Amino acid sequence: MKALVYNGPGTMAWEEVPMPVVQDNTDAVVRVDCTTICGSDLHILKGDVPEVTEGLVLGHEAVGTVESVGSAVTTVIPGDRVLVSCISACGRCRYCRQARYGQCLGGGGWILGHLVDGTQAEYVRVPFADTSTYKIPERSRDEEFLMLADILPTAYEVGVLNGHVQPGDTVAVVGAGPIGLSAIVGALLYSPSHIIAIDVADARLDAAKLFGADLMVNNGRDDPIAFVRALTGGLGVDVAIEAVGVPATFELCTELVRAGGHVANIGVHGKPATLHLERLWTRDVTITTGLVDTYSTPTLLRLVASHQIDAARFATHHFGLHDMMGAYDVYGRAADTGAVKVVLTR
Repeated sequence: MKALVYNGPGTMAWEEVPMPVVQDNTDAVVRVDCTTICGSDLHILKGDVPEVTEGLVLGHEAVGTVESVGSAVTTVIPGDRVLVSCISACGRCRYCRQARYGQCLGGGGWILGHLVDGTQAEYVRVPFADTSTYKIPERSRDEEFLMLADILPTAYEVGVLNGHVQPGDTVAVVGAGPIGLSAIVGALLYSPSHIIAIDVADARLDAAKLFGADLMVNNGRDDPIAFVRALTGGLGVDVAIEAVGVPATFELCTELVRAGGHVANIGVHGKPATLHLERLWTRDVTITTGLVDTYSTPTLLRLVASHQIDAARFATHHFGLHDMMGAYDVYGRAADTGAVKVVLTR
């Protein structure tokens, strides 16, 4: 079969690899019907995720059709259409029993496209299929449920819930890429008074407005700190959500937040960021980090299925599965192309 193989920082190729097979009795092999590219994949290609070894198939998001299952799998059968989650869960370890699946000690967590071969391929082996796949409704569009593999639960759990967004809050989302837009969608479920989108690309700020932000700041031209202070009577925002993964945006969030507020970091960081405790130690600020656990996926599935969340609008560019290199080119230049999420379909 063909798959996208990581060959070291800055190098990848769409090439022939062996077909996956059931290795453990809890596995499923899934035919990939559609997949996408994540910002984490771009971080891997930059060399920011050293655990990824050469020769690994990238990708951790897919909707597909079950081809075969191990003898212990009970919740899906061949022929089922399923969402393949970015997080695999053994379901038995201490963390899984606390619904902290991202920290799984039993061989799960973020492993697809990270520690084991992933979903940017014609077929993928999914460990712990009972607890790591979700059946999707009949007659639904693959691409809308594809957005539940990673970006929507990540932004909702690590940004909105960790940030304790409450009705009436003022929320700043720094970074209006797919994760930032997902954070806007998730925050709207809690009726904030304002959502401020901050980015250096006007195209992404335009997208943020379409997704529900009511205020936009291009911090390449304007001062977001002055903007926020003027809006909030000098206090700062209740919740600042970091959705980029570079030191400058994390530090900006700590400048935007009010005393007693929350900074929720979602971004994947490849370099150290400075934490200015000399200014923050008196301000009762809560800073959270996290890898998505996907405990919210069933809830978000219901919201997408009932059309309370329009997940399909994240899909801005479409490619055939075999045009993986072209999709990476468009997604890697998102500030120029306006790409939010690219969808690659069999």
